[in-house]
Amino acid sequence: MARGVGQEAASLPIIEAIHYLTSLYPAMLPERRRSEVGAFYTPPCLVNRMLDLAGEAGVDWTSARALDPAAGGGAFLVQVALRMRDAHGDSEPAFVLAQIGNRLLGLEIDAHAASLAQAALEIVLGDLILASGRAAPMMLRVCDTMEETPEAKYDLVIGNPPYGRVTLDVAQRAKYARSLYGHANLYGVFTDIALRWTKLNGLIAYLTPTSMLGGQYFAALRGLLAKEAPPIGIDFVHARKGVFEDVLQETLLALYRRGDDAKRIQVHYLQVDNETEAKVVRNGTVGLPNDPKLPWLAPRDPKHSALIAHVERMPHRLSDWGYEISTGPLVWNRHKPQLTHNLEKHCHPLIWAEAVTSDGRFAFRAEKRNHAPYFKMKTGDGWLLIEEACVLLQRTTAKEQARRLIAAELPEAFVTEHGGVVVENHLNMIRPKEPPKVSAAAVAAIFNSRVVDEVFRCISGSVAVSAFELGALPMPSAEAMKEIEQMLAKRASKAKLEAAISALYGQEAA
Repeated sequence: MARGVGQEAASLPIIEAIHYLTSLYPAMLPERRRSEVGAFYTPPCLVNRMLDLAGEAGVDWTSARALDPAAGGGAFLVQVALRMRDAHGDSEPAFVLAQIGNRLLGLEIDAHAASLAQAALEIVLGDLILASGRAAPMMLRVCDTMEETPEAKYDLVIGNPPYGRVTLDVAQRAKYARSLYGHANLYGVFTDIALRWTKLNGLIAYLTPTSMLGGQYFAALRGLLAKEAPPIGIDFVHARKGVFEDVLQETLLALYRRGDDAKRIQVHYLQVDNETEAKVVRNGTVGLPNDPKLPWLAPRDPKHSALIAHVERMPHRLSDWGYEISTGPLVWNRHKPQLTHNLEKHCHPLIWAEAVTSDGRFAFRAEKRNHAPYFKMKTGDGWLLIEEACVLLQRTTAKEQARRLIAAELPEAFVTEHGGVVVENHLNMIRPKEPPKVSAAAVAAIFNSRVVDEVFRCISGSVAVSAFELGALPMPSAEAMKEIEQMLAKRASKAKLEAAISALYGQEAA
């Protein structure tokens, strides 16, 4: 296999050969090890796009110091080294080599990956090394980046940080507490780390999942970034199906400037068709919310720009209508013996996600494997019982689905008939916390509309439909919802409802 790999690499141009060899390493790691270290390769088209963004933002390759704190096989380091070299033109080889060696550094916990990165750098700088008669500078440091003492001296911190949950010890959790909420994710921690290594007015260029823009787990990190290094540019990556499988699903390139004031953010749409080419489409600008810990609205598609421009001016939220959002309380596999197919004494209907149909209706059913239609209450189970009508909304959907938001009104008559129901935790519940200003039927209609589904897609970057994100969705005023209430009372057609709701969001119905 090694011989075959070598022969294949030898037939390619140098840069392509290096990418081919260094990207093989993470691909060949055992799956468990790959997940532990969050190792994924970065395609050349994204590396070059990130460096282009940094250059456009003012990085001077003749003098800039650059750091990749999770260097892997050196995809970013190689390209940065080449730009530094090109910037020096025909300068003395020894001088250029010393400049690159002094201003370029990669940190990497995996010694094998680090050796690959160092070798890749020595290959692309080989002629400088030969011409100068000097040994190659060491541009990799094998270490645990999370334990390194940062030096805020870099003009550019760039990279594709590792992904995945990480368990922090007590000292680490205290160290990164400013950016944490709940469990820690490696790319969130590495974003905090980047802030510590970047000098004032320096840039951070990172490739991360879009989930960082929304969700409660990254609320503290968003607040920290808005305060210390607001974003100045975001590219949403759309990869052709089959390209970079499992790596670039819902991915973005983000550029931040440390010490800058929050401004409008330039957004691009990056269409990737293969590993070396990407088409860039300018996609307007967006601003950060007044509370930057809230999800950051950003267009996932060029058609979203006008929509976001309107919803940024919508101040109302679901809480203004008198509702709160929570997750169905029952984790069914912790109560298996209490699931039953028979309606007996102390039993109540068990509402599963499948009870909310794709066309927005409530249909009491339990058809999937291990599902049962009733739940037998025991002493102390009262907290599981839902005794008022509410709106149910599926909690897990994918971006490939026609709709991310699928809601249905849980009828009051059904709840009353059975003396309450038990809701499983794959459903969100939108419940009145006070006399509501908008009916449950109108709430369901809003969430089932095309335009609100599009707004949600501009917030959410994961398959989870979280209560936090739902609560952050811009809503029309309760007064404006009276028109929708009247249309529902008159049984208006779905098309007319869609048109009316779209108008409330400043859009024409499709």
